[in-house]
Amino acid sequence: MSDATYNKAWKDAQEALKVLLQREREDKSLKPEQDRGTAFKTLATFYIKYMQVFHNLEMAYDETVCPQKQLVIQEVLEAVMGRILELKNDMVTLEKSEYHYFDDILQDLDLLPEDIEIPIPRYFVIEKLKGLEREKFLAQILFKAGLQTQKPVQSMAFEEAIKMIQVAERARQDRLRATWMKQIYLEEKRYRRAKFWGKIGPNPDHAATCIQKIWRGFIQRKKIEKMREEEMIFLGMCPPPHFQTTSTSLIHARKVNTLQGEVQQRQEEEYQKALVNIKDRLKEMEGCHIKETLQYQIRQCFIESRHIVGKFPDYPTEEAGGSTALFSQKTPEQVAAELAAKEEAALQKKTKKEKKEKGKEKKKGEKKEKTEKKVKGEKEGWKMAPSNFLPMMEKGSRQYEAVWQNRDEGWNFPQECDPELIKEKREEVEEEIRVQTDKLMRQELKNLKLVVDKENDEEKKGKRSEGQSEKKGKIKKKKKSRIEEDLTPNRTIDSLYKELAEQGLLIKAKTVNLSDYVGEYSYAGSVLRQRGIEPVPSLAHVRQLIALYGILPLGSQAVHEKAPLVKAMLLAGPTGVGKKMLVHAICTETGANLFNLTASNIAGKYPGEDGLQMMLHMVFKVAKKLQPSVVWIGDAEKTFYKVPKAEEKSYGNTSSCRMKESSPNC
Repeated sequence: MSDATYNKAWKDAQEALKVLLQREREDKSLKPEQDRGTAFKTLATFYIKYMQVFHNLEMAYDETVCPQKQLVIQEVLEAVMGRILELKNDMVTLEKSEYHYFDDILQDLDLLPEDIEIPIPRYFVIEKLKGLEREKFLAQILFKAGLQTQKPVQSMAFEEAIKMIQVAERARQDRLRATWMKQIYLEEKRYRRAKFWGKIGPNPDHAATCIQKIWRGFIQRKKIEKMREEEMIFLGMCPPPHFQTTSTSLIHARKVNTLQGEVQQRQEEEYQKALVNIKDRLKEMEGCHIKETLQYQIRQCFIESRHIVGKFPDYPTEEAGGSTALFSQKTPEQVAAELAAKEEAALQKKTKKEKKEKGKEKKKGEKKEKTEKKVKGEKEGWKMAPSNFLPMMEKGSRQYEAVWQNRDEGWNFPQECDPELIKEKREEVEEEIRVQTDKLMRQELKNLKLVVDKENDEEKKGKRSEGQSEKKGKIKKKKKSRIEEDLTPNRTIDSLYKELAEQGLLIKAKTVNLSDYVGEYSYAGSVLRQRGIEPVPSLAHVRQLIALYGILPLGSQAVHEKAPLVKAMLLAGPTGVGKKMLVHAICTETGANLFNLTASNIAGKYPGEDGLQMMLHMVFKVAKKLQPSVVWIGDAEKTFYKVPKAEEKSYGNTSSCRMKESSPNC
C-alpha cells in the first residue's frame, strides 16, 4: 500500500469519526426513546459505523511506517475499540441477548457481513512477539520434565537388543525369499501362457478386444472421477484444484509485508533512540535554567506568603504534588483565606453532629425518590449511557486536525520521526528536575523557619511522631495481613512458573488463529426474530463474541481498564464444535498464558483443602504477574459433580473445589 493510500484510509476514518462524535453529542440532548426497536436500530447503526472506522484505522496503522503517526492512530484505535464494546454492552442490556442480527441494517447501508467482522490489530501480534522468550522457557521446562509431545526413548538390555536385531534380520530374509518366489511364479506363468499361445497361434480379434476393453474401462473411470470431483466442488465440499497453489502476486505481497515490518521495527528503534537523545540534550542545555527558574519562583512564593500572612507556608509533600501543589495554591491572599477557613473548621465540627442527624432523614427520603424514579424510568424510555472513550476520541480527532491533517510531508519521504513534534520529553525533564528541586527547597524552607521565625515545633513534632507511629503500626498490621495472605512469600515467580508447568497446570497453547474458526453469518436472523422465533447463533456470531470479550480486552490495556469487562465466558456445546480451539485462539492472538484447571487435570496433584488453596494462590499469583493470562476449565460441569461416598477414595478431595473465582482474566 502506498503512502497516499493509508493516508486516505486515515483521513476517511477521521472524517467518519468526526461525524459520529457530532451525532453522539446531538443524541445526548434528545429525549429518551420510547420504542425499543428504534433504540436498538440506533445502537446497531452506531456499532456498524464504528466498526467501519475500526477497519480503516487498523489498516492505516498496519501500513504506517512513521512511529509518531502510529502512536496517534493507536490511541484513537483503542478508543474506538472501547466504544464498540460499550455499544455491545448497551445492546445486550437492551435486548437481553448476546447475539444480534444486523442483516436488515446492513442491507440499508449497502454493506456485507464481512464489513462488521472484527479484525485483530497488528500491534497485538507485535506485542505477542515479546513473549517468545517466555514460550521458549516453558518449552524447556516441559522438555526437561518429560511433558513434551515427543515420545521418551527407553533404555534396553543388551540381550533384548540382540533378539530384536535377529527378529528384524529374519523378517528381512523372509521378505526377500517371498519376493524371489513371487518372481519365479510369475516367470513360470508367463512361460506357460507363451507356450499355450504358441500351439494355438495368435488371434488378432481377441487381442484387439482385450485392448479395447482395458482402454474403455480406463476412460470411463477417468470420466466418473472428474464428474464426482466437479460435483463436490459445486456443492462446496471440496476446494477447487488451484485453491492451495499460491499465486505470484500473493508471494510478492508477503515479501512486501515482511520488508514493511522490518522498516517499521527499524523506525521504532530510531524513534526510541531519538527520545533518549533529545531528553539528554534538554537536560544538558536547559536543565540548569529550569532548576534556577523553579528555585526563584518558589523563593518568591515564600517571601510573598510571609509578607502577607506573617509566616512561611508549609511545603507540600511529594504525594501532594510538591511545588506544583504550592503553585496551585494561587495567591498569598488565598493562602490567608485558607488559614481563616481552618480556624472556622473548629467551629463547624460542632454543627456536624446536627447535620448527620438531618442527613439520615434525608437519605431515607432520597431512597424513596430513587425507587419512584426507577418506576418512572421504565415509562420514560431508553437513553444512551455515558461513554468513557468519547474524550479520548475527541482528543485524537483534535490532534489529527491540528498536526497531521494539513501537514506537508514532501521532505519526509522515508517517514522518519520529526524531532519538532517530540514535546512530552520536555515535560518529563521538567518533572525530574522539579523533584530534585523540591528536596533542596524543602530543606531551605526548614532553615528559613529556624533562622527567621525561630519556631520551636517540639509539640507539633511530638504530635506528628505519635501520628506517624500509629500510621506505622497500621501499616505493619496491614503488611502482616498481606504476608499472611501470601502463601508463597519466599518463592520467586520463576519457581512458581516452573512448578505449575511441571504439574501440567500451565500448558503450551496450540498455534491457532481466530480466522481458522470458519463459519458463515446468519442472514435471516432479524426476520426470524420479528416473527417471534429465536434463531440459532451462527459460528460467525461466536467468533465475533470471542474477539469482543476475549481478545480485545486482553490485547489492549486501555480497553481492559475502561471498557465494560467480561471476566468469564462459558463455551457450551457438543463435542467437536471447536470450544478448545477458541481457547487456544485467544492465547495465540494475545500471547497469553494458558492455565488448565480442568477437574481431570488437577485430580490428585494438590490434595486436601490446603492443597487446593495453595494451587489457586499459585495460579493467580503467576497469572497476575505474567499478564495476560487465561484460566481454562474444561468439562466445567464435572467440577460441581457431587461425589458419592463410595467414590470419595478414587476422586480424593477435588470435589470440594469451587471454581467461581478461577474464571479467565479476560
